[in-house]
Amino acid sequence: MKETITQVAEQIKSKIGDRQPKIGIILGSGLGGMAETIENPVVIPYEEIEGFPRSTVSGHAGRLVVGKLNGVDVLCMQGRVHFYEGHSPAALALVIRAYKKLGIEKLILTNASGSLNVDMGPGSLMIISDHINLSGCNPLIGPNDETVGPRFPDMTYAYDAELRAKLLETAEKEGINMRSGVYLMTSGPNFETPAEIRMFRILGADAVGMSTVSETLCGVHCGMKVVGVSVITNYGAGMVSNKQTHAETIAQANEAGKKLQRILTRFVKEI
Repeated sequence: MKETITQVAEQIKSKIGDRQPKIGIILGSGLGGMAETIENPVVIPYEEIEGFPRSTVSGHAGRLVVGKLNGVDVLCMQGRVHFYEGHSPAALALVIRAYKKLGIEKLILTNASGSLNVDMGPGSLMIISDHINLSGCNPLIGPNDETVGPRFPDMTYAYDAELRAKLLETAEKEGINMRSGVYLMTSGPNFETPAEIRMFRILGADAVGMSTVSETLCGVHCGMKVVGVSVITNYGAGMVSNKQTHAETIAQANEAGKKLQRILTRFVKEI
């Protein structure tokens, strides 16, 4: 695994030349539009990187875009990979650890998720303050490399408090309201049942989705500062009468993603 991580990092480095991004951005379902605003981009489809996992979900372009966002060098993952696609936890870890080898210090995670809070409807933006992992997936399982991170990493401050405060401040400057809440991850790919949604609300979660937590665990483990945002695309099953669809998720994410794009474009400059 260590050799594969190095090989993946070296392949990416060979394609981006002397660019040295310190900020990594992972874009969730329907949020890939931000990558189109990156200037002077180097675009690398995942299939051109030997050993890199492939993205197979609609709404995920499946490529790296490296360039300048508001004058700041960034590495943008336009479409993530998910546990439910059949990728192993180790494959999810490989991506983040390769970014670390490339010099990424701060990781911005975005996702499309369902609301568990009646006061936080579709189109809302939620800064992730903490998470609950009910996915059955942990990418840190297996032999631990102490040169990467500790065997038992502390997750008390998984989502960096300073970055969260700065992100909220940035949203206020843009005149956009952002909530703060707990994100709960399930494995997917099915949407949750009404009974599960009731349980998640009792547990104290504010939003539910099928990603992000794995990347957070890996990022914190290897010393990155992590901040996460959920774009709320729907209410959880049973909270309203209509059924959930992926098409609805994409449509709502595209709309709310425009607000998030404004925030993050300013945010990368301020951090």
